[in-house]
Amino acid sequence: MADRGKRDAPRMGERLATEGVKPDLIVSSPAVRALTTAELFAKKLNYKVKDIVVDERLYASAPDDVLEVIHELGDKPKRLMLFGHNPEFAELAHRLSTEITEMPTCAVAEFKFDTWSDVGTQAPAKVKLYTPKDS
Repeated sequence: MADRGKRDAPRMGERLATEGVKPDLIVSSPAVRALTTAELFAKKLNYKVKDIVVDERLYASAPDDVLEVIHELGDKPKRLMLFGHNPEFAELAHRLSTEITEMPTCAVAEFKFDTWSDVGTQAPAKVKLYTPKDS
């Protein structure tokens, strides 16, 4: 993990904790950089690192692959956090909302949908982008 990521990931995790973010489930790419970032966020959000789910499909994935992972979860987790890679995650974020045009390192895109099946087919009820520069 690059120095910038080591610095920004805990800061962004703290910021989300301050905003009251409490994920029900964290899913990460198996890549060391993504998984390390997920672990740093988890620690700041009081989420057990051992409960992070690693999904191979989030590594070098197309936006449709990520949507497949989301849809397979069903409606059980109410708040899901995914950790993966660009440009795929930036493409997916833009596809879900044209308000998001880029995803810098350690950026967090927050989307609220009525149901998980709406992800990718309906406009989100809420869109917010958190970046290290504005924290």
